[in-house]
Amino acid sequence: MRFEILTLFPEIFGSFLATGLMSKARDAKLLEIELISPRTFATDKHRTVDDAPYGGGSGMLMQPGPLVAALEHLDSARAGASTRRVLLTPQGVPFTQAAARRLSAEPCLTFVCGRYEGVDERVRARMDEEISLGDFVLLGGEVGAMAVLEAVSRLLPGVLGNDASVEDESHVAGLLEYPQYTRPADFRGEPVPAILLSGDHGAIARWRRGQALLRTRTRRPDLWNEASLSAEDQKLLRELDLEDA
Repeated sequence: MRFEILTLFPEIFGSFLATGLMSKARDAKLLEIELISPRTFATDKHRTVDDAPYGGGSGMLMQPGPLVAALEHLDSARAGASTRRVLLTPQGVPFTQAAARRLSAEPCLTFVCGRYEGVDERVRARMDEEISLGDFVLLGGEVGAMAVLEAVSRLLPGVLGNDASVEDESHVAGLLEYPQYTRPADFRGEPVPAILLSGDHGAIARWRRGQALLRTRTRRPDLWNEASLSAEDQKLLRELDLEDA
């Protein structure tokens, strides 16, 4: 899969892309990543990419010229191959696991990382969608681009050592993941739940499902209100609630 990232600070991505599974995925040619600075396409001698907003106001805006020229350059370099343009902005739709799954089906994603007070509205008109990490403001879109890039990349075949692991984790089925434990079986007087040591895979699966239901209901009522529970889930919850009563 190809990723194109427009950023004024490509160096921010250096260690992120050179470390861990992201690095291995690039070495294995599972990911193709191009970093490009809009300054390359500025036309004045100072490589200006920002200016004061019309109508007044604080801060500076990224100009449309360099950004649009960079987008057109990438379109030309792809020789007609399609991409989906994504602006990382606090005004975007909150990013979710479902969005990561949807984006992972695209052949190419082009991320535009805003800076300063954002981008000229005429740049927004050229985007396919706008994504936010949440209701807070960062210094720029680079951290958001890295988050989306990682979330999408790990869904691609071969990027994780165990592809099946992406199907059994928080948010995949609309629930938070169940509690996880590893060695030692007893840590400072805190033992691993006995059922996980029982070897009864059916009972373990049922315990994990019940814990995922309880954890989601307690920690994320917003997810819980949207969850689609089977009759077996509802029965399991009733039994767990009776045990705690």
